[in-house]
Amino acid sequence: MFFILPLQDQIMNTKLSLSQTKIIGFTIRLNDTRTRCGRSSISATLSSKPAYSGELKVAKETTRTEPSEKKNASNEDNLLSKMAINYLSKTLQDTAGMGSSSSKSSGYDSLVDTATRVAGNLSIKQQHELVLVALDRALPAVILSLIKMLLPPSKLSREMFALFTTVFFAWLVGPSEVRETEVNGKKEKSMVFIEKCRFLEQTNCVGMCTHLCKIPSQIFIKNSLGMPIYMMPDFNDLSCKMMFGQEPPDIKDDPVMKQPCFQFCKSNRSYGVKH
Repeated sequence: MFFILPLQDQIMNTKLSLSQTKIIGFTIRLNDTRTRCGRSSISATLSSKPAYSGELKVAKETTRTEPSEKKNASNEDNLLSKMAINYLSKTLQDTAGMGSSSSKSSGYDSLVDTATRVAGNLSIKQQHELVLVALDRALPAVILSLIKMLLPPSKLSREMFALFTTVFFAWLVGPSEVRETEVNGKKEKSMVFIEKCRFLEQTNCVGMCTHLCKIPSQIFIKNSLGMPIYMMPDFNDLSCKMMFGQEPPDIKDDPVMKQPCFQFCKSNRSYGVKH
């Protein structure tokens, strides 16, 4: 769950600006919003040609069969899952200054639609910052601080985080399981293996996976819970490994930064998402 400089300083010192071209009718207004990564200030009007500052160098697209039109996966979510999805989607919309009426879809499709619009109109740094602010709003600071205090980094806490993820976040990433891995030369069950990430499958976009999920999640979990985590998506089979207790590489050194997007990336085609 999103380095070159120390992460905390990087987020604090981010200066965000976009063109004032009024193409899409919603505006981000996040002034003087305090996040756990520092004091954040975002003020930008979304445009069709965002200021892009990414480092992905796409030589060619990843070949992948275009996904067939399948029934809405949200129809299979239970009541609690739908509540969690709607809550996260609304928090992201509110953080981005989007009204809920701006999305004609519902359930998980609404979350994907919101994420796609954000990715298509914000630079990479702005995407990271927006998700961090949304997560900050969605999760009570008191609870996060309590977890950080009661569960400092250890074998027990890493294994508990892994188990917690498989039990409570299937609605977001799909079915997963705890697997054994090696930390500091010792084996422990602190890795979560996601068989097929729901977010990656639904967005069908390497850039959105990387900048709206992986990198902000890594930053948030480390800063808010004190737990290092390295997320390794596999863009061939859409699986993902979440390794609690392992520090991720610097952004510029992360293999995902050299990963081209899928040949049939709907987000790139429909909204102009940059990779």
